[in-house]
Amino acid sequence: MNTPALTCFELSVNDHIAHLVLSRPEAMNTMGPVFWRELDDTLAQLQQSGVARALVVSSTGKHFSAGMALDVFGGAISMDDGSPEGRAAIVDLLAGLQATFTRLETLRIPVIAAIQGGCIGGAVDLVTAACIRYATQDAFFCIQEINVGMVADVGTLQRLPKLMPLAVVKELAYTGRRLPAVKACQYGLVNEVFDTPEACLAAALQCAKEIAAKPPVAIWGTKQVIHYARDHSVDDALRQMGWVQGAIWSNAHVREAVTAMKDKREGHFPPLADLKDFGDI
Repeated sequence: MNTPALTCFELSVNDHIAHLVLSRPEAMNTMGPVFWRELDDTLAQLQQSGVARALVVSSTGKHFSAGMALDVFGGAISMDDGSPEGRAAIVDLLAGLQATFTRLETLRIPVIAAIQGGCIGGAVDLVTAACIRYATQDAFFCIQEINVGMVADVGTLQRLPKLMPLAVVKELAYTGRRLPAVKACQYGLVNEVFDTPEACLAAALQCAKEIAAKPPVAIWGTKQVIHYARDHSVDDALRQMGWVQGAIWSNAHVREAVTAMKDKREGHFPPLADLKDFGDI
């Protein structure tokens, strides 16, 4: 996989684990236009390549991210609400931002977030699109948008109610209060809380390592089934389960997984196939 030159992130891929690091601590890792372009391009590359089997997203500095930068909205706190055309442009702008975090959620591989300090505004949108969230003791989550007079609009209000009790989500969304990591863990938003950022990241990487040791296509199928079951009835989800299992079943993978477990060794499995652009077909 050819990794692009990045200014808001650092990307590495080792032992089938991709690690994407928010790398602008001096700006509290705010999400400006370059952030969105680089994240979208990076996720597109990870989606195309079969090299990585899990993605860890972590950050640098005191805070995971302070959320959206105002220059996303044209360098000012206001957008054009004075005409139908201007308001339509707001819809299209938000659709583009939403699509980037949806790309994170629908990535072919599991996504693990390691969160320290503040996870604020747009950063909550980001981490709710991940599969697994680890956090430090000092981490907190804040739906900041309500504090600046707007509705959270890039995924928090759509994904958070599927992760936490609805009454808690409403409390946070209406008040803009901070949710400490320990309470977030109690509510199910966070999987585990750690004393230090180093321990938090180590846990995320260890989880990614365990995922990377499984058959990638079985991990792919598991992610498809979990997400479908979240959004559909039990009957529909069971029917989809049959189609997925029928599509990806491999006697060879099962034999190798069982043999590796008995022999106490790593299994050897083929990667996901690289995806081709239409122009390459």
